[in-house]
Amino acid sequence: MIHRRTMFADLEIPGNLFSEGSPYTFMGLPSDAEAFKSARVVILPVPYDGTTTFVPGTREGPRAIIMASRELEPYDEETETEPWRQGIFTLPELPVKISSPREMVERVKQAGLFILKHGKIPIMLGGEHLMTLGLVSSLKEFYSSENITVLHLDAHADLREEYQGSPWSNACVARRILELYPLVSVGIRSLTREEHDLVRRKAIPFYPAAQLHEKPALWNSIVENLSDNVYITIDLDVFDPSVMPSVGTPEPGGLGWYEVTGLLKQICLKRNVLGCDIMELKPIPGMVAPDFLAAKLVYKLCAYLYRRKGDLRPLDKDLTNC
Repeated sequence: MIHRRTMFADLEIPGNLFSEGSPYTFMGLPSDAEAFKSARVVILPVPYDGTTTFVPGTREGPRAIIMASRELEPYDEETETEPWRQGIFTLPELPVKISSPREMVERVKQAGLFILKHGKIPIMLGGEHLMTLGLVSSLKEFYSSENITVLHLDAHADLREEYQGSPWSNACVARRILELYPLVSVGIRSLTREEHDLVRRKAIPFYPAAQLHEKPALWNSIVENLSDNVYITIDLDVFDPSVMPSVGTPEPGGLGWYEVTGLLKQICLKRNVLGCDIMELKPIPGMVAPDFLAAKLVYKLCAYLYRRKGDLRPLDKDLTNC
């Protein structure tokens, strides 16, 4: 049964930060104050695609994922668990300001701080990839440890200094993240010469999709290059278009379902994952399989995350007004 969203007045959500959003929640799970308090994961939908560089429409992604999630089985056969019992809470959609990508990044940052302040694991649903910078920025402000790596699964390097005259573009998101934390990039198969030179100059651990197909042993080194604490960002075009056609900038030669989920499982078992995002779904009318793949990927992440939760300490500062 799908539960209609209740009002959020009793959840201490900052005024004007969230909208009413969709009347549906991930898997139709409850959305009252008690559900928020008991949840370990909080879903943050961000329907923004203001700097999309090819085919727009990823603003429809978060709602499509949530709608598809209503058809998920609550039992995960791989882990033999029912992750929903650990609590998955869905926040309202983040209001969009289409004219200012930088302001949208700040809004995501404030939403991330709100989630982290309450001791939850954020999972953002996009929307375009630039919004990842907001959630990573919230980690930088909230946590005292510098021992954090961002794992970047993508078809594109996204390491440009600027694109079309702006540093605030989804083509620059990995470059902006690199200014905050070390980066490990996986599945890349499209980049400029300048981006490749930057990878070599900065010695960024870089795993192109072609090499992963040719040298299976490389998968183990991905985990070894991560610090104890990890943030995972997934652009859905990391998957091959044969299984994930619903993206704005598809690239041939991508990864498969079991490659991606196998890597995520190992990371969640061996590292402390502080948050995740699943970005860049561009729904295709009448084609629901990609929407369902994205929804199931969220649920798989929940199943893997609940196997281990670390105790990284936040900064000793007042965040009650986030």
